[in-house]
Amino acid sequence: MRLDDPDLLRRLLRARDRITAAPHEDWPVRRMARVSGTSVAHFARSFREAFGVPPHRYLLTLRLERAAALLRDTDVPITHVAFACGWQSLGTFGRTFRDVYGLSPGAFRRSERGRGTRVATVPACIAKAMARPNLTIAVSEKRRSVASG
Repeated sequence: MRLDDPDLLRRLLRARDRITAAPHEDWPVRRMARVSGTSVAHFARSFREAFGVPPHRYLLTLRLERAAALLRDTDVPITHVAFACGWQSLGTFGRTFRDVYGLSPGAFRRSERGRGTRVATVPACIAKAMARPNLTIAVSEKRRSVASG
């Protein structure tokens, strides 16, 4: 794996940009690798080395950020938020959201509305960075560690 290869980095960035532009779409690793022009295994290893997270966790972070913003800033029903952000199942969305944010989507919406914070005065890049879920471990690993401890 050679991340000092500008061509490989360019192809990884191309794939990351495509994922970032359409996180609501279905993005199996095979599709991501095809966009970058690499094999599936090489793409997964290189993406993690280049960006610090596996490709699926990057996609999950984007979806969760978007869902949190929609829950906080709109009155869109939770079911619509889930499907608009790329989840195929409302149950999976709710469980994953709760595992990461510690609240169900509905409770998150109520708590954010109850805070009365003025997000508009904070630059969007700072607000987004502060709201970004910290997915240092896989959600399933986190779920297992909470259940066992």
